[in-house]
Amino acid sequence: MRRFCAVLLGMFLVLGAIGVAPAGASHEPSKSSPSTPGAYAVGRTTFDVVDPARAGRTFKVDVWYPSQPKDVVGKPKSIIDLLVATTPSPLAYDNPRVAPGRFPLVVFSHGSGGIRFQSWFLMEHLASHGFIVAAPDHAGNTAVDAIFGSSTPFAVTARNRPLDVSLVITRMLERGQTEADAFDHHLLRRKIAVMGHSFGGFTAVAAAAGWADVPPDPRVKAIIPIAAATNSFTDAQLSSISVPSLWLHGTSDITVPIAQTARAWSLQTASPRYRVDIRKAGHSSFTNACDIRDVLANSGAPASILDFLKQQAAEACGPDLIPIADAQAITKATTLAFLEVQLLHDDSFNRYLGNGYLKRFAVDFARG
Repeated sequence: MRRFCAVLLGMFLVLGAIGVAPAGASHEPSKSSPSTPGAYAVGRTTFDVVDPARAGRTFKVDVWYPSQPKDVVGKPKSIIDLLVATTPSPLAYDNPRVAPGRFPLVVFSHGSGGIRFQSWFLMEHLASHGFIVAAPDHAGNTAVDAIFGSSTPFAVTARNRPLDVSLVITRMLERGQTEADAFDHHLLRRKIAVMGHSFGGFTAVAAAAGWADVPPDPRVKAIIPIAAATNSFTDAQLSSISVPSLWLHGTSDITVPIAQTARAWSLQTASPRYRVDIRKAGHSSFTNACDIRDVLANSGAPASILDFLKQQAAEACGPDLIPIADAQAITKATTLAFLEVQLLHDDSFNRYLGNGYLKRFAVDFARG
């Protein structure tokens, strides 16, 4: 039992936040803070993706999306399933109708041995501001794979990840053109970004730079690598990135030291590119690791498991780290502003991507 829970929580925690006018109207900048929820209600749905080109490879995808407040009345909250416990989503409801209009698509890639909903705080936030966010489980590299011994080697996983992201883009665009589908006529087909955490940050880079025999996906117009593991990329691959990028990292990250982002940043020539180093943030400060710990701590787990959970959450909730709510607020604000500017060309959000706004936070900021 100890081994089972240890692997499970380790995978979750180690690798692995203004109102917006409805789509079709102009996106107005926040009058308070871009880290607060938007005007939309949030829906969440899950579906399976099958890839015939890779021997029927199958994986689940969660999609968070904007809905109208009136359409979630009486709807149950979406349930986050942690295998040994569950918790209701803070903002998302289970399968309400998509709000009228067309919205940009953002694909999120989880960390190594993580899970598709590991950073639900960010997924829900973006959906509340009018973005459709799709997050796949990378089969062979999830928490479940680690538990049941079905994890794949690095070379296999690293190749599968950008292919998974491209396939999710394809399937979502197909759904956006399928009559009677929930997302029919709701996607802005040329407004697509990829973001990811840790190995997911690697995946976001691979979507723009390519990896092995997988070429860059030309549909991807911006990337957000978060605490990204980039040491496996060559200098030439990193310098080949031609789309706008926002790089987020924590100065106290032990699992993936911030030097990896520093190197990747220094090799790029594409503009604009932004770098936000959150002082005293750990590797898991960009996830819901503390919430996962608390849910499982209240599930009746024995003291030995609770001690393990505290250890695994140390890179998110440790006493020497920035409060995770502050790290999440910075992540939400900068991510939203970047996507508004780069995908929707709303330059009014530039105010949140400069020292004038960010100097109030514990961050080091650079723009190139």
